[in-house]
Amino acid sequence: MSGDWRSRRGTSLNNPMDIAQIIEALRQDAVTVAFVNVLLQQLGLPVPAVPTLLLAGSLAATSGSLWDLVAAAVVASVIADWLWYWSGRLFGYRVLAGLCKLSINPSSCVSQTEARFTRWGVSSLVVAKFIPGFSTVAPPIAGALRMNQAGFLLASAVGAGLWAGIAIGAGWLLQDAVRSVIATLDHHAARTLILLLLLLGIWLGWKLWQKYRFRKFSAIPGITPDELFAAMRMDEPPLLLDLRGATMIAKTGPIIGARVAEHDFLLEAVGDWPKDRPIVTLCACPEDAGAVQAARHLLDAGYLFVKPLRGGYEAWLAMQARLGT
Repeated sequence: MSGDWRSRRGTSLNNPMDIAQIIEALRQDAVTVAFVNVLLQQLGLPVPAVPTLLLAGSLAATSGSLWDLVAAAVVASVIADWLWYWSGRLFGYRVLAGLCKLSINPSSCVSQTEARFTRWGVSSLVVAKFIPGFSTVAPPIAGALRMNQAGFLLASAVGAGLWAGIAIGAGWLLQDAVRSVIATLDHHAARTLILLLLLLGIWLGWKLWQKYRFRKFSAIPGITPDELFAAMRMDEPPLLLDLRGATMIAKTGPIIGARVAEHDFLLEAVGDWPKDRPIVTLCACPEDAGAVQAARHLLDAGYLFVKPLRGGYEAWLAMQARLGT
């Protein structure tokens, strides 16, 4: 009786991760499991898909089943990308701004990602799956920028095929190693769960530390819209640097008198500006993150009077409406 109890205890109470059930589900219908897992991850849920693809690849019985797995992962990924594409096409910058607000680190503003996407073009969609975070942001940016849908879907499928194919192929080639790791995890499931929670805590702590560092980094004086408009009436008004993304500028129009700049080419954009001339940076980011970053970099580069506009583009619009301009 005690021996049976220990046996059952070893397969249940000491196995909170229940890896055996996951393996059994993959053996019974690996294609469906891979499809659902990839779809949920690409929609933005914190569900890792690569471990599932690795395990599914290691359990595949034939090369034909490998191609079925790759096809399922590609279809799931393209469906999710297509949904994000149309969210960007229908709602434009609101979707991008919403994704930016969900970020733990506000300095990772969508406008910076958008500028890189615009510069790299279709090729960015092929590599997007290999860049954490970018794989979710790139499709709505493509939609907001009215990228050709056929070209988008093709690039998305190629990128998903490379990403899923590498994971599933690695699982197939490293079958013994993957199964050995799974067996070890299965045997020490409780300790593995604790380790994973610890790693998650370390990752979250690191992100919060980055947020804290950004707040210290951004502790520079800003300028209010009232102060800016008063300064604009002076004999030597401040120079205005517009850091909004291409999507918002295309939708709302440029700011008259402002110079558009990308974060990656910030110094090139202001290279002909005197370093003793007042400069105001403006963006459409949560917490004015992009404007603050740009102001800090310009100050570090030797520009003497640089301030971010508090409230960003929305504050600019509100002030213009109040003044009737």
